[in-house]
Amino acid sequence: MNDSQSLLPPNRKVATALAPLQLSGEHHLCPGCGHPVAWRLLLEAISELHLENKAIGVVGHGCYTNIVQLADIDFLQCLHGRAPAVATGVKRVHPDAAVFTLQGDGDVASEGLAEILHTAARGERITAIMLNNGVFGDTGGQMTAASVVGQRTKTSLDGREPEAHGYPVPVADLIASLPGAAYVARGAVHNAGSIAKTKRYVKKAFEIAAQGDGFTFVEVLTMCPTGWFLPTADGPDYLEGTFEKTFPLGVLKGG
Repeated sequence: MNDSQSLLPPNRKVATALAPLQLSGEHHLCPGCGHPVAWRLLLEAISELHLENKAIGVVGHGCYTNIVQLADIDFLQCLHGRAPAVATGVKRVHPDAAVFTLQGDGDVASEGLAEILHTAARGERITAIMLNNGVFGDTGGQMTAASVVGQRTKTSLDGREPEAHGYPVPVADLIASLPGAAYVARGAVHNAGSIAKTKRYVKKAFEIAAQGDGFTFVEVLTMCPTGWFLPTADGPDYLEGTFEKTFPLGVLKGG
């Protein structure tokens, strides 16, 4: 071994390397769930932007809420769908704080669509992150307003049918149409390339909100093999073949 090689840090397994602000690598979510990957991107973004002492998160109720036990960040929990309204109050009381919401698609699209749209319309200087897997996972796997056509859930065993259930609500597209929204993007966590892009989207959203330009929103497509009735390993391909076609990835506004 030469001198330059001896100065290199020892190799570590990615799975055992905690992100900054991550207190534990353990979680109680199902195998193949994409939420923990999204949590990691969020924590890395906050750390890299040096917002550790300014970040205040607001969560609703869902599988994603487990982040409050695993992240060294201040969090508030509120009623289903009401995180944008609570975050608005926090931001107005603490205008210098980096206030964000972390919510699921059931929380945003089904329970709190009015809350997120009004918050965007007002141009509140907060960032909202929606983890979208088309499932009310925390309450048993029911269909949400974002479930894609053909998707199986506990309440759509034959697949979502537009004639019976309507079409999925494209939350990010609705928000992008509002003047108060300064930045809107949609990412995913099913492969390395999408993960890298999604992290950039999250960082950009925090940066623009900090500049005071308006409301910022990032939708993150995540896997839920359990809720989709799939083998764990099939989750990424299913996301790409169904969710990504319904909700195309990329920057929808700003940036």
